[in-house]
Amino acid sequence: MLRRVLQQASIHGAISNAYYSSRLLPSSSPLFFRKSSISTSSSPPSSSGSFVEHLEDEPNQTAPQASASISVDRSGLYNPTEHSHGPSSDSEMVKHLKGIIKFRGGPISVAEYMEEVLTNPKAGFYINRDVFGAEGDFITSPEVSQMFGEMVGVWAMCLWEQMGQPDKVNLIELGPGRGTLMADLLRGASKFKNFTKSLHVHLVECSPTLQKLQNQNLNCRDEDSSADKVDKRTVSTLAGTPVSWHATLEQVPSGVPTIIIAHEFYDALPVHQFQKASRGWCEKMVDIAEDSTFRFVLSPQPTPATLYLAKRCKWASTEEIAKLGQIEVCPKAMELTQSIANRISSDGGGALIIDYGLDGVVSDSLQAIRKHRFVDILDDPGSADLSTYVDFASIRHSAKEVSGDVSVHGPITQSQFLGSLGINFRVEALLQSCTDEQAESLRTGYWRLVGDGEAPFWEGPDDQAPIGMGTRYLAMAIVNKKQGVPVPFQ
Repeated sequence: MLRRVLQQASIHGAISNAYYSSRLLPSSSPLFFRKSSISTSSSPPSSSGSFVEHLEDEPNQTAPQASASISVDRSGLYNPTEHSHGPSSDSEMVKHLKGIIKFRGGPISVAEYMEEVLTNPKAGFYINRDVFGAEGDFITSPEVSQMFGEMVGVWAMCLWEQMGQPDKVNLIELGPGRGTLMADLLRGASKFKNFTKSLHVHLVECSPTLQKLQNQNLNCRDEDSSADKVDKRTVSTLAGTPVSWHATLEQVPSGVPTIIIAHEFYDALPVHQFQKASRGWCEKMVDIAEDSTFRFVLSPQPTPATLYLAKRCKWASTEEIAKLGQIEVCPKAMELTQSIANRISSDGGGALIIDYGLDGVVSDSLQAIRKHRFVDILDDPGSADLSTYVDFASIRHSAKEVSGDVSVHGPITQSQFLGSLGINFRVEALLQSCTDEQAESLRTGYWRLVGDGEAPFWEGPDDQAPIGMGTRYLAMAIVNKKQGVPVPFQ
């Protein structure tokens, strides 16, 4: 009996050893490469340029034969690195990620890495800081000019009219940032009392720090909402509209006509990355290298996210997929779109999605931005914003798949969207009553919103020239079919 037990333990150890050794790259493999990891140019470094290893199986070790002497093969047992009681230079986020990988006994997906880095409750990039504006890590369209929020407000009012001017409307913004867009929207629409009176603003935001900024920028105050002064509600004094905060879209009450705004929200949703290898499509994962830094590896076998890859490939042509060496899929974007489509189908209304992206399969777009510069994706996670190009074709297919009561329009360029809503007339009106300094700011902001490339009128330092986002950003609308085609997608 003792001999049989020892034989089984020895064989199990050999199998375990073969599994763990399969996570290491054979020295003879030609698929091991590294490129420059940090870039300060105007284009992002490719995520595939970071340290990538392919996981190949090594030959199985032969199980030791039983002998008269008692011997236990311990080579296959997991041997963790020695624990040091000295101080570590790793940040809380780095320690957290390494802890997850070590606990799992293997790498994590790029999607999980991205989600932890951005929204971890303790050390997530978005959670405890203001990352927007010139002093932050990046600038969004609402921070460029008040005209952006005003034009989105025009779109919302036009949709409200197409909805039949309902008395109650949930105006939802996903990922409101500082609240600048909503503040400009309400300020610009404040003269249209019937519209603003119908609104209840719902801000979907998980960051306590940003919630406070939104409260300030919307000039919110708490007031009694009942005669006995028991119930209180928060109201924005910009237009007298009630404001509520939620961690997720599902927490926003349904049953009321809805207008949803998702500006630069989809680009921060976690993506799974797949790379074409000799054995087919393999998911790219994040692991710990021997020098304790992070590295990319490829999964040795299919992962659960492969189901979403298959779904995305069905929506594309064979020719489109054949040209690609890498593919990004975003299950959370698909699920969010279906939630939006279901809500619009049942409650009426529409959604406006504005983001940078493509109307087709996205290949390898994951990028990291710190203090307005592109940096390596795996460098000091939690200190840089991570984002990807949005797959607008996937959004369209996801919405149509879940409901036959909604229609999808676009995408069109941000320049076309804003131009059709009257931004040209708005900037001319503002220029009539402003100082020279304000005029320069208006022209610069206008170009960034609708222009393409560097501004031709710029006379300052080349490295400060305004860069137009008019063609980089796309706009798409999902609406209830009963309301017809929304402005300006006719």
